[in-house]
Amino acid sequence: MKVLIPGLCFLVMSVQWSYAQQTKENPSPAEQEIINLSKQKWLWMADKNVDSLNVLFDEKSVFVHMGGSWGKTPELNTIKSGGIWYKKADIYSVSVNIFENTAILLNDIDLQAVVGGNEVINPFMVTEVYIKENGKWKMGSLTFSHLLRPVKMK
Repeated sequence: MKVLIPGLCFLVMSVQWSYAQQTKENPSPAEQEIINLSKQKWLWMADKNVDSLNVLFDEKSVFVHMGGSWGKTPELNTIKSGGIWYKKADIYSVSVNIFENTAILLNDIDLQAVVGGNEVINPFMVTEVYIKENGKWKMGSLTFSHLLRPVKMK
């Protein structure tokens, strides 16, 4: 009985958390715009399309990885050189919060990448911050937080 109650509490909390992380069924047009922009960004990263990424990334943008953090130019150089090849992001859930001209998007993903010549798959919660200036969204930050869960398979 002592083991059953904590186990049941954990199960209920896990179910509630998983529902809270699900993609919103009817995002607003602004939220959908950010979701679409994020999906497009993953495709540009997979294709090493640094020209499109250069337009998307703000000049003062920051990128936080497991191995360090840096700005726009080093990120674009890393993508262009293949230092990190973001091959494919399997997205399991998305949430977006918009505050005036700032949008924060969270993606629960499994990222298939080639890093230093080695192919890896890692589960991440990715935080993307976008700022709207002159009617256009620019990425201000991209942060990878490694998750302590097994990689999900679709």
